[in-house]
Amino acid sequence: MAVQAYVLFKVTTGTERETCQKIADLDEVLTVGIVYGEYDLVAKITVPSLVALDDFLSDKIRQVPSIILTSTMIVSREYRGKNQRNKKQDT
Repeated sequence: MAVQAYVLFKVTTGTERETCQKIADLDEVLTVGIVYGEYDLVAKITVPSLVALDDFLSDKIRQVPSIILTSTMIVSREYRGKNQRNKKQDT
């Protein structure tokens, strides 16, 4: 069963856009954005398993020098917003 997670990032000041693009180029990343607040970036990722999540974080994310800190939140259940539930899915 696929695992989805949100990963929050603190990055070196001034590298937000460059780091965001590096993260966006990774196959596991669905979306990534620059945010305001305690963290600098947030990414939604999907991987095939928890082992793959560990590999992704260890082998890919922790190798980016501008990333100072990460916080990973595994999605246990996801609900669509009202406006998204009524839209037809592309097939």
